[in-house]
Amino acid sequence: MTNEDQSHQADGAIDRRRLLTLGLGAAAAAGITGVAALRPETARAATTPALLAADEFDGPAGSAPNPGIWRYDLGGGGWGNGELEVYTDSRRNSALDGNGNLVITARREADGSYTSARLTSQGTYSVQYGRVEARIRIPRGQGIWPAFWMLGADLPQVGWPACGEIDVMENIGREPGTVHGTVHGPGYSGAEGIGGGATLPQGAFADDFHVYAVDWRPGSISWSVDGATYRTITPTDTNGDPWVFDKPFFVILNVAVGGGWPGSPDATTRFPQQMLVDWIRVWQNA
Repeated sequence: MTNEDQSHQADGAIDRRRLLTLGLGAAAAAGITGVAALRPETARAATTPALLAADEFDGPAGSAPNPGIWRYDLGGGGWGNGELEVYTDSRRNSALDGNGNLVITARREADGSYTSARLTSQGTYSVQYGRVEARIRIPRGQGIWPAFWMLGADLPQVGWPACGEIDVMENIGREPGTVHGTVHGPGYSGAEGIGGGATLPQGAFADDFHVYAVDWRPGSISWSVDGATYRTITPTDTNGDPWVFDKPFFVILNVAVGGGWPGSPDATTRFPQQMLVDWIRVWQNA
């Protein structure tokens, strides 16, 4: 999900041959053919990373996310994707719920417009290599587009897609049982992004919390859900185009409404829609 170009404009953005079926939780995933179970603690032990940043979202109901960690992207204009929402810093769109969750709320306002929130660590911290993970319960519905992702910290200097983009998790409402992990860079941006998807055997990702993660090392990026790795890419996957993932990135959490990839809300879409984030942890390799 980018703010400079159309991140996904067609179902062809994801190679469907790379969709893998996940069970509910790491134990179930471990038994599925073709999916390598990766326990987060095992990955961390192998690379001895340090905890760079974390947020458990503890605090009184209605309070703001920690300003020492989170800033806000504000405004509308489509964000390069044809999105319909206006991002705000209002507590109506992002607040703690008092039960240990950050809640990002997409709303349809009385005038028919949409509002939501997009939180970013740009200006507070960035990470280069390690494990970036969060436990999230995504929203649902046609035209709803939750995302947990990263952009290169040199975005202001080089622009997108030269800065690089790592989408840890994206979902579009018309695919309730599938989440996507993708990278974008020069020559493989927008609908040409490189990645894959994971799909549940039944039910929707919005039915429960799941842990979404990337394990990022020099020359490789791996995606997992609930500890089960479903895709790994290396520089050979860019087919000679620049690998732009050997530098610091910052983290983003948001819920978009509409856009070229998910399409617009329709009569079946119910508002408000909420993404709950139980925790986020960013481990940087030593």
